[in-house]
Amino acid sequence: MSFKSITSTQNSYIKQIVQLKEKSRERKKTGLFLIEGQRELALALKGDYEIDTLLFYPELISEEQLEQFIPFSNSVIEISKEVFQKLAHRSTTEGIIAVAKSKLHEIEHLRFDKANPLILVAEAPEKPGNIGALLRTADAANVDAVIIANPKTDLYNPNIIRSSVGGVFTTQIATGSTSEIIAYLKQNSINIYCAALQASVEYHTQDYTKSTAIVVGTEADGLTSEWLEASTQNIIIPMQGEIDSMNVSVAAGILIFETKRQRDFK
Repeated sequence: MSFKSITSTQNSYIKQIVQLKEKSRERKKTGLFLIEGQRELALALKGDYEIDTLLFYPELISEEQLEQFIPFSNSVIEISKEVFQKLAHRSTTEGIIAVAKSKLHEIEHLRFDKANPLILVAEAPEKPGNIGALLRTADAANVDAVIIANPKTDLYNPNIIRSSVGGVFTTQIATGSTSEIIAYLKQNSINIYCAALQASVEYHTQDYTKSTAIVVGTEADGLTSEWLEASTQNIIIPMQGEIDSMNVSVAAGILIFETKRQRDFK
């Protein structure tokens, strides 16, 4: 197979792609972002993401591996080692980078195929690693949606895609303000369980078999008062050591899998 080739890092198109890699503003302006790696690309395609361009470094990907992705792309470009190293976010990528079109994540676009959806809500998460870990947890538990309230970073940050191991593509995701999300949950009769210290009960004492939103805040600040006032019930994971908190993605995992346990054995 013969493809267009780019060998210079000073190529104008390559410079545009570097901007997508590095600048949230550029990703939002163009509606494009980068996907790196065969597994992540396969998950994005399964999640109905549209691929604009494939760029590949032939030393790291076989013709057979490349062929499975070609039908889904508008154009395919072979790149040199120097260009690949300039674009790649991590050194272990299997020789392929895609320029993809981002999706809309309005809350009204959420769709559920069951009467009692399970939703994970995270308020104002800042660290891409934590967001990625939350999405990974959501995928592991097969939750029906993840909603991010007052997001501090865009979903297509390369660090989120990497730390979620492609989980950003496998679960319905919506974003919005805390007020919008609370209104949505109440309008749809979804119980709100907030992980919080105030007026809380131990998490395992509650019934999560009905429509449920598990809501977590940041480790530093917790949840805002708006959530605590809207809560069906605040819940707490009892700490048995000297430290009084745990990583938000770990806490979310404990709470989400308790809901799954209850549903699986009801």
